[in-house]
Amino acid sequence: MCYYDQLVWRCGYWKWSVFREQCPRERRMGETCGLRLVMTAYFQEDICKLCDEINKKQRRIEKMSQDIARWKLEGNRRATIDRTTAEIKEIEMKLDRLRVQHEGRIKGRI
Repeated sequence: MCYYDQLVWRCGYWKWSVFREQCPRERRMGETCGLRLVMTAYFQEDICKLCDEINKKQRRIEKMSQDIARWKLEGNRRATIDRTTAEIKEIEMKLDRLRVQHEGRIKGRI
């Protein structure tokens, strides 16, 4: 039962921070027992790194979708539309992975 500080963002995402206190159950000198307990939780008002990445990818998809709609009206841009559509699908897959990772951390599975 070693004690650590914990950083918690407003979305619920958290991470371990600074090591604070070692318990008497240590096995060898300089090693911790492996069980982490929260000494102090520090709440951050800004968004976490994963939320920031998710927001960036959503804005990029939104911009690309607007571009595709404009290109369809202009006409004669079939290759550009196809390439951008494929790129949107790749970004959506990355976005899904980020969301799963974020949810897993919030629920404490990661």
